[in-house]
Amino acid sequence: MPNRGTRPEDSSVLIPTDNSTPHKEDLSSKIKEQKIVVDELSNLKKNRKVYRQQQNSNIFFLADRTEMLSESKNILDELKKEYQEIENLEKTKIKK
Repeated sequence: MPNRGTRPEDSSVLIPTDNSTPHKEDLSSKIKEQKIVVDELSNLKKNRKVYRQQQNSNIFFLADRTEMLSESKNILDELKKEYQEIENLEKTKIKK
């Protein structure tokens, strides 16, 4: 099962702008996608094989299931953190 392209280096650096809502919506969809990846990986049987897609290619390589699960959880945490930062920025803008 490939990691669907949601990687920490893909997520943009948070830049406070007036149009943070589209970025927030994009993050929200990435978070949902990453949650599905984590759920799928955590529900696999131990003897199942997991494959990682080579970046910008249709080539897949065998990967360690626990390593992929750990990496996917870390990506999910980073996305949630970035989403929370955007929400906090919006709250401070509203207060001003």
